[in-house]
Amino acid sequence: MRDEGERVNLDARFAGLPVPQPKQTKAKAWKQRLRLLGLQAIGKTLPKARPASTSDARKILLIRPDHLGDLLFLTPTLRYLRTLLPKAHLTLLLGPWGEALMRGNPHLDEILSCQFPGFTRQPKPSVWQPYQYLQEQAALLRPHNFDQAVILRFDHWWGAWLAAAANIPQRIGYATPEVIPFLTDPLPYRSNRHEVEQNWRLAHFAWSGEVTNDERRTTKSRYTESIGPLEFFISPEEQAWAEKWLVSGQPSAAIRHSSLVTRHSLVVIHPGAGATVKLWRERAWAELAQRLSDERNCRIIFSGGPAERDLCQRIAGQVSPKSMVAAGETSLGELAALMRRASLVIGPDTGPLKLAAAVGTSTLQLYGPVDPLKFGPWGGSQRHRIVTANLPCQPCNAISYSPQEAEAHFCARGLSLQSVLTEALDLLSD
Repeated sequence: MRDEGERVNLDARFAGLPVPQPKQTKAKAWKQRLRLLGLQAIGKTLPKARPASTSDARKILLIRPDHLGDLLFLTPTLRYLRTLLPKAHLTLLLGPWGEALMRGNPHLDEILSCQFPGFTRQPKPSVWQPYQYLQEQAALLRPHNFDQAVILRFDHWWGAWLAAAANIPQRIGYATPEVIPFLTDPLPYRSNRHEVEQNWRLAHFAWSGEVTNDERRTTKSRYTESIGPLEFFISPEEQAWAEKWLVSGQPSAAIRHSSLVTRHSLVVIHPGAGATVKLWRERAWAELAQRLSDERNCRIIFSGGPAERDLCQRIAGQVSPKSMVAAGETSLGELAALMRRASLVIGPDTGPLKLAAAVGTSTLQLYGPVDPLKFGPWGGSQRHRIVTANLPCQPCNAISYSPQEAEAHFCARGLSLQSVLTEALDLLSD
């Protein structure tokens, strides 16, 4: 079951070849230009807002449309705001896909749900539907009488427009072209900062009215102790479920006694990702699991969502002794509870790897097109590592390739087994 046949010699593949670039059609460029002109015109027609409250008991609306990983990157900021403004009413407006993640967060007073256009992962609606929906949502927000809105995603013009349409007097966000027409307080956007820091800077301004220092950080020093770690809160019921599953879910009666399933013998592998271009080779995952089992006597759990169960079962079927498959069997909180029991979680750049970090488990993350300086693990390098191919085209942050197009991109698929195994063994030795 050696993976040598599929291993990609990246230096040879790229020698003399043009670097693949994301496609940008003229039609798309014109569409973006026309949208920008329209948004700028709309921003000029906005009525003057009422004065914003500076009370410690102010009502703050935080707007974040993204999914699991980006929402977890927000958790240090929620803790920071609650510490500084214990009397404030903090409301988070997110997609329904994020409610389970934030439901148990003690730093929030309220969660509101919105089907953010462009983030539903559903077929695109009619061209006018997002604007009609914006007016409907603005009407629902107005009675809340928020004092401040913080638009946390740097390019989220729809969320900024929503805050303006809801008559929120102070609207804080980053000064990107499509967002700035709707802001009262635009901050300079620094693209070389980690997403956790981007969130924190906006919250700091909401509290103090001051813009923080913008010195660039390197990849090695991206984690900032003063901001602190990611957070996820596991319920006692979810923890109990994980303990039960670790006994009943074992593949062999010989290892069913829970005392044999210790933190020091469990490794969770999460091989799936929402973008095909982020995926590693199936045979490489199987070989990695086999080597960890043989060399460190690790028990392997393959995790994933319902759509990734077949993938996990195919990989697990190549590993002896048979590994466990939890894909499709867990809620978000139950997955977090399983990950908290593990010594290490390994996978591509995807939300569940951030979840593992949020519950205090070491992670090894395989990075392809996405920039780890901005979206990498948030934590010290002793506990969280990345593996990257260091190709000349990295990072391009282009992830919307079709499965056929992704075959031509080797940034994740071509990572060597040895590079991943070496980092995994080192983390397990700590």
